[in-house]
Amino acid sequence: MREKIGHLVQFLKEVRAESRRVSWASRKQVMGATLVVLVLVLLSAVYLGIVDLILAALIRAVLG
Repeated sequence: MREKIGHLVQFLKEVRAESRRVSWASRKQVMGATLVVLVLVLLSAVYLGIVDLILAALIRAVLG
């Protein structure tokens, strides 16, 4: 059991050391990327909504 705890402690130390070496994005970069994602999600939702309306109308026309 102590060996497993020792491995866990060593792993967590390595994770901490590695996270210090990571090059984190700046707040400006994160905000820009978030804005791009939100705009693309909104555009995709609008597109899929329009396609859904068109297909629903076609199905109603065919099935009457």
